Amino acid sequence: MKCQKCDRAATFHITDLVDGQASEVHLCEQCAKAFLTPTPEEAADVMPEISGFLAQHLAVGETADELARLDQRACPVCGITFLQFRKQGRLGCPHDYIFFEKELEPLLLNIHDQTQHIGKSPKRCPRGADQQTQLIRMRREMKEAVAAEEYERASELRDQIREIEASVRPADP
Repeated sequence: MKCQKCDRAATFHITDLVDGQASEVHLCEQCAKAFLTPTPEEAADVMPEISGFLAQHLAVGETADELARLDQRACPVCGITFLQFRKQGRLGCPHDYIFFEKELEPLLLNIHDQTQHIGKSPKRCPRGADQQTQLIRMRREMKEAVAAEEYERASELRDQIREIEASVRPADP
């Protein structure tokens, strides 16, 4: 299939919804980049819409101040900010579900129609989930201690991390 904008082979097949109507576009890589990358003028028009959409779906209200304030909140265990979560789409640790509970609940309801996990759990369910959370926190603290040149504190944390890791690891046969 050929690109609809030039004569190269179409490698991107994009379905676009406009006013509820689906339209397909077949483009080569270069034309797809141009199609998917808004111009600065278009981006300026779209960004307020995106922040309003996110604010509405995160039940935050539509003010940029509230969204900016929320983006600065960081998990005390792993240090991930809500802005990082919004950009990556991944949380940093299990504690984030508790820390960002108010903001995540509408999102989870919208996506899964549930706020509690219903289904299978891994067979090797980590019995030491609390220990894993503690390890994440301690590694972050160790990284911060090194950055602040508090090497004694960093070495203490390193030793504590090694102890916990040794207790979590199964013994070799």
